[in-house]
Amino acid sequence: MRDFCRKTLSTDMSDYEPPHRRIRSFVLREGRLTSGQQRAFEQIWPDYGIGFDGTLLDLPRLFGNDAPVHLEIGFGDGESLAQMAARNPENNYLGVEMHRPGVGHLLLKMEQLSLTNLRIIRHDAVEVLYHGLSNAVLAGLYLFFPDPWHKRRHHKRRILQPAFVDEIARVLRTGGIFHAATDWQEYAGHMMQVMTAADVHFENCAGDNCYSPRPDYRLMTKFEQRGRHLGHDVWDLVFRRR
Repeated sequence: MRDFCRKTLSTDMSDYEPPHRRIRSFVLREGRLTSGQQRAFEQIWPDYGIGFDGTLLDLPRLFGNDAPVHLEIGFGDGESLAQMAARNPENNYLGVEMHRPGVGHLLLKMEQLSLTNLRIIRHDAVEVLYHGLSNAVLAGLYLFFPDPWHKRRHHKRRILQPAFVDEIARVLRTGGIFHAATDWQEYAGHMMQVMTAADVHFENCAGDNCYSPRPDYRLMTKFEQRGRHLGHDVWDLVFRRR
């Protein structure tokens, strides 16, 4: 069994850019929509999509209830997020993703599973966090397999930076969970360093400098399954808001 306690890898963060000079952490790679995904945007999106305009979101109004809200940033094709919503109907889920085919795929999955506790925003997640969410409004925030920007000159594009963690702390309620996962060991070390430095806001659920076993709610994706068959590892970091 893998030892989840690893020494934090050294990461130079001297090139970090503050939010007002922010370099975007994503590159928009748009593929063609299938006919089903196009139909999903036409027929399903009006009911479950949120057109973010930079103003504060009223989550109880958007969901029609006061259930706890969990946010996933960059949900890809949305399979994991859809399954979380299906397995936990007592919670609300908000997904933020820029990639249109991924959004279309999730809309179709919502239709297939008859999900009503999930809403989608197609917008830059950093702007949604900074401008769209009130203080202590989330019960959980998930960041699964973000772009590692593995070349050193691109490290400044990584989404998990100190200022971003401050925003995560602001929008999470006390006891709320921040869960990140990556299959790049060096990025795992960067994440651990950034989160450990934010110990005034967060405590590591696995212990100091320790990675967590994959919680049951984070489903193993097909991509992750293929990687494990090839011997690739995955690092999960689970932190609780103090």
